[in-house]
Amino acid sequence: MSVMRNKILGCLYGQALGDAFAMPAQIHPDDTERCFGWLDSWQAAPADHIVHAGLPAGRITDDSEQAFSIAQALIEAGGVSLEAAVSGLTAWYDRVDGDNSPYVGPSTRRGMNALKAGEDPRKTGLWGDTNGAPMRIAPIGLLHSGDIDGAVADAAIVCMPTHFTQPAVSGAAAVAAAVAQALVEDASLADVIAAGLRGAELGRAHGRRWFGCSVAFKIEAALAIANSGDDKRSKLRRIFDEIGATLNVPETVGAAFGLLAMAAGDPKATAILAANLSGDADTIGAIACAMAGAFAGFNAIPADDIAVLESDAVFQSYDVRGIAVGLEAMIAKSPDIAQA
Repeated sequence: MSVMRNKILGCLYGQALGDAFAMPAQIHPDDTERCFGWLDSWQAAPADHIVHAGLPAGRITDDSEQAFSIAQALIEAGGVSLEAAVSGLTAWYDRVDGDNSPYVGPSTRRGMNALKAGEDPRKTGLWGDTNGAPMRIAPIGLLHSGDIDGAVADAAIVCMPTHFTQPAVSGAAAVAAAVAQALVEDASLADVIAAGLRGAELGRAHGRRWFGCSVAFKIEAALAIANSGDDKRSKLRRIFDEIGATLNVPETVGAAFGLLAMAAGDPKATAILAANLSGDADTIGAIACAMAGAFAGFNAIPADDIAVLESDAVFQSYDVRGIAVGLEAMIAKSPDIAQA
């Protein structure tokens, strides 16, 4: 397996790992602990789960499904475009019967309803400020090895249909930039995180001015907690209380970078931390583990966890290994990407 294929697969499978492993976590860490103790094994969602009740162990959610669907659309189109982003989101929305699905986020639902009504996709995302943007953006970073500016520019395009506000684009740009830097063969974790911070700042130049604190500030605050002398559980509680784990983009992205640092870039360790953080754990886990997987590579994900993911029917339906092949082919055909 080539280094590039290893990192692409690592990112895609990492996204699914963080998403599915953290899926059963409850909305508060106390509730997760009462239900599971320290959540470090695959579990089904509890029957009283506010969002995921009834989902089996190992089931990915909309976080990964949207990322995979957008990646498929980009491959089919041969590049990043607003039309491809709309196509990927529409394919996913129709696939899950989005009008009747409890898993569709508020900004995504608003944007998709506007798109279906025939509104201009350059305007349908002007109210979107929740974390759907960063959760599905990792494939954009995969197309821009070492090219932070390119990753940010394309992230803004993909955000446009549903999440074209400054906080949302900044958060998505941070993740895309971190993934792009993680593809560089000799990149350190510090390099990856620095790229994420730069991406967050560059991303603020895109999108409608909107409520929300600095994404970069939240990332730096989370990193300070991650690098503190507190024990692991205290760090997680501080991230939950001080950074936040809601649908808010600066919270989500800040927490994801904090977990990435706490786990030293290890995908499975990152997934476990996300599950025990709780809150919107599957989204935070998907983002953090996509970055970790791109950094550490597919070979860093335990084979047993790969088997759990590949045994799930929803994951199987996306042919993730085929997506990796398609993305790698796009990189090989693009002189600009190949030279980055």
